[in-house]
Amino acid sequence: MSKIFIVTGEPSGDKLASSVISKLNEINPNIEYLAVGGFHLQSLGIKSIFDLKEITYLGFTSVLFNLFKIQKKINTTVKEVIKFNPDILLTVDSPDFTLRVSERVKMINKNIKTIHYVAPHVWVWRKNRVKKMKKFIDHILLLFDFEKKYFDDENIENTFVGHPLLDNNNKGKVYLNDLFTIDKKIISLFPGSRYSEIKVLLPILLNFIKLMNIKLQGYFFVLHATHENKNFIIDQVKNSNIDNIDIISDENLKAQTLLKSFFAVSKSGTVSLQICNANIPSIIIYKLNFINFFIFKLLVNIKFANIINIINNREVIPELLQNECNANEIFKSVSYMLKNPELMNEQLINCKKTLDNIRSKTSSAEESALALSKYLTF
Repeated sequence: MSKIFIVTGEPSGDKLASSVISKLNEINPNIEYLAVGGFHLQSLGIKSIFDLKEITYLGFTSVLFNLFKIQKKINTTVKEVIKFNPDILLTVDSPDFTLRVSERVKMINKNIKTIHYVAPHVWVWRKNRVKKMKKFIDHILLLFDFEKKYFDDENIENTFVGHPLLDNNNKGKVYLNDLFTIDKKIISLFPGSRYSEIKVLLPILLNFIKLMNIKLQGYFFVLHATHENKNFIIDQVKNSNIDNIDIISDENLKAQTLLKSFFAVSKSGTVSLQICNANIPSIIIYKLNFINFFIFKLLVNIKFANIINIINNREVIPELLQNECNANEIFKSVSYMLKNPELMNEQLINCKKTLDNIRSKTSSAEESALALSKYLTF
């Protein structure tokens, strides 16, 4: 029986990994798994060697302050991988954790094939990482076609699989009328998947809702949560005295709610692709502490935070970052967009053109599963 050890570093990576493994099990059901994962992988019956929350940190300073803990988890993970002796070590996103595991494992056992899903954003910063990765990564699965040139130049085996948030998945349809007995327009809110970023963005979003309720009534707000952070968000909302709001974490329900939304406010990240794919107008928000932002500005070589804007090299989707990421500015931007539907329509047209150029042939999960299967014996 073939064996795969999966290493993720945050809830979004756990979700991506579970989609790939679900497809891989259709190709080859006789695979034994072990993981560093969360709710999604565990729902497939895959054991995690420790709680994913123990390694999910945001920003340079947060990582720095928890460096000893992270290193200890890396050591534990490497030890468990070697003990498990898998055919494949599949690492997903979170390169500062997952790739350190891969590098250590490859030094100890060169026979374990190391495959990484979601390339580090070398086109944003630290391009020299590609040369280093060549020494310990056997194959990398790319979300964007334009990334190929960076890995082709170093002769690293790679496959463009497409972005999972662009996959059209309508199974498990939920009838929202049974869940939201409202006659108001829905605005979807995405505060992030990491606890550390939710702590920063959630209070700002709740204050934004309060402003909307005072100055622009007629909307219902839905917070899209992860399973891991839903209870924290529920507790914060209870203390906010806002009654036109709900919190959801079920993936099918989140997808259907987004499709029924009139507008979205999202933290900067790949979830914005899912919003664009649902043909929903939006704005992007994000906030780091001063030190993290200062370091970020020193290291990055791009103008924008959002991938749609980066690809187009212009602001297709409005971005409110750092000092502009506050309730008043979010209200001004959202209300301006809502009062000018031609701006929302223009955004949707430009987003569609961009997405049409970065889709895969089938789905990201299926393409990734096919790439993995080539390294397994049946």
